[in-house]
Amino acid sequence: MHGPTSYRCGVGIVLLNRRGLVFAGHRRDGRQPPWQMPQGGLEPGETAQDAALRELHEETGTNKARVIEAYPDWLRYDYPTGSTTPRATMFRGQQHKWFLMAFTGADDEINLRTPHPEFSDWRWLAPEDLVKLVVPFKRDVYARIFRDFAPAMESFSTSRRRSAPPAYAQAAGP
Repeated sequence: MHGPTSYRCGVGIVLLNRRGLVFAGHRRDGRQPPWQMPQGGLEPGETAQDAALRELHEETGTNKARVIEAYPDWLRYDYPTGSTTPRATMFRGQQHKWFLMAFTGADDEINLRTPHPEFSDWRWLAPEDLVKLVVPFKRDVYARIFRDFAPAMESFSTSRRRSAPPAYAQAAGP
């Protein structure tokens, strides 16, 4: 018997904070391991960048981000053999356009209590730690996206460190 052959089109978001750490959400559906980055499907007539900004807001409750870089290709993963989720019965897997985004807000502006919550908790993680905590069938995509975005991520983190005021200036106050 042959299963579905098509891929569901969507977007993925690498949301980077000022320290160079990546947003990781704890999935509400009980999948183990439960951590992943925001992602979601494309709506009809929607550009990939518009979908990424919409999904970021829907899943994290914030729109405090700016796009640093868009990945040029679609990256795919297949659902595990024997998966019986509704999507796995309709699609072979998913293909995403990925966006590297800089989080421009404060941590308290992330609010997972959205109308249709995806995550029950969240944290900032180093990319190599997140790769270990995502479901196995997504690990290769995560490792690739972090490897390919690494120059932009490093450049962003370095520029943030250079532009930060010295610690003594922050402590001294006005």
